[in-house]
Amino acid sequence: MISGLCNSIFSKAIEDYHIYDDINYSYVNPFEAGSFKNLLYAKCWIDTAQWHMEDEIRNPEIDPIIALQWKRRIDKSNQDRTDLVEDIDSYFLEKYKDVQPDESARINTESPAWAIDRLSILALKIYHMREESTRQNVNDVELAKRKNKLSILLQQQTDLSLAIDELIEDIEQGKKYMKVYRQMKMYNDPELNPVLYNSKK
Repeated sequence: MISGLCNSIFSKAIEDYHIYDDINYSYVNPFEAGSFKNLLYAKCWIDTAQWHMEDEIRNPEIDPIIALQWKRRIDKSNQDRTDLVEDIDSYFLEKYKDVQPDESARINTESPAWAIDRLSILALKIYHMREESTRQNVNDVELAKRKNKLSILLQQQTDLSLAIDELIEDIEQGKKYMKVYRQMKMYNDPELNPVLYNSKK
């Protein structure tokens, strides 16, 4: 199933990142360039680095200038993330381009890649909640709360994985069809963001 592959690669990317635990580390993708696995690994690495950028910007004592630098870097990371999600959807569009949808076929609320995007973020939540549920300097009551949250996240991962597999199966069988709406983000576009295009006047 596709979700099993995704979860496996996401776990590998997260584990690999935490070997170095460095936002600035220049990683080497272990999968063949242009392959589906390569896209999944790159996507999750970006998510993992951005997770830690978000930690930095939430420091209550952060210098505002430094916070702005992180914000701009997070914006860039979000754009890279969106690009990769669209690349993953392009993979599915190409793979299923010859499938003729049934007359009764329906469109899903989101594309396969955006569902997989949520699965990547969920893998990160699980990794970090598992860390928090085994911290040595936390009392038993707090640990129990965190373990309960971890259990819920794991159930959510199971449910989302099943939903993704069912969506892919429905697309393969023509019961559902997919569309991709590309690059509708406006905040990075100098032609669409009023602050950016007015600054050029």
